[in-house]
Amino acid sequence: MINNSSDILVSLKYVKRGRYSEVWHSLKGNPGAVLGLVLIFLLLLVIVYTFIFVSFEQVTAMNARNRFSPPCREFIFGTDDMGRDLFLRTLYGTRYSFVVGFGSIVFSLAIGVFLGALAGYFGGWADEVITRASDVLASIPAILLGMCLVTVLGANLLNLTLAVGIPAIPLFLRLARASVIMQKGHEYVESAMAVGLSSFRIVFSQILPNGLSPLIVATTTSIGTSILFASGLSFLGFGIPVPTPEWGAIISSGRTFIRSAPHIAFFPGMFILLTSLAFILLGDGLQDALDPKLKT
Repeated sequence: MINNSSDILVSLKYVKRGRYSEVWHSLKGNPGAVLGLVLIFLLLLVIVYTFIFVSFEQVTAMNARNRFSPPCREFIFGTDDMGRDLFLRTLYGTRYSFVVGFGSIVFSLAIGVFLGALAGYFGGWADEVITRASDVLASIPAILLGMCLVTVLGANLLNLTLAVGIPAIPLFLRLARASVIMQKGHEYVESAMAVGLSSFRIVFSQILPNGLSPLIVATTTSIGTSILFASGLSFLGFGIPVPTPEWGAIISSGRTFIRSAPHIAFFPGMFILLTSLAFILLGDGLQDALDPKLKT
């Protein structure tokens, strides 16, 4: 029987937590993961702010009298070569980067996990065909493949999302295949087969939920990588058409004036850096939380 408050505190300290509670507890104790969560939360607030208070007309309005204005009280980030407010344009560009980042990963995750699960569970010729096709796709440089896709499909937000998502399919395919191969020999799979569950139901309702840890980590980290990749395509002119304020496109427009007006490229570049860093830090924190082998 617990007799005093100290005994209660000790007993609460060692209460067994649920899986999700354990992951959240581990994330809270990881400074890098906390920083990543804070940065992502702030960026989401920026997106909400642009939807409520910033219009497309505001970020595309040109004013020749304010060209190349340095950062000041009126223009926090300064203005570009057409006198447009870089602060509003950079904030507005956050929504496009997040749409491409999340959309491309959802697309590649859905296709990669589906094909990888089939290859890992059925094996044989299905595994051989799927993995060889994945190897061919992975052998093509991502930037080259993205440029070709945008050139063929046309430059818009949807096609940019596809151009970023398709090169990421082999990553999720391999992770899903490996997870299914590791899990399909367990007793709970044999039990599911014994009660008459179909192969597809066994794979997607029994095996995959028990092997999600590497997929969750890869998904989180890949969002930041996808945002960086999309910005690179936009920088090269294969992104969203002007005058849409996308981070890579803003940097591309400011590269000509990098010596006389470095602020044009600096601020969107910092947003790209912070966004990619936020998702990478969160991914590292999730890896520590979800992989028992890394816990001390």
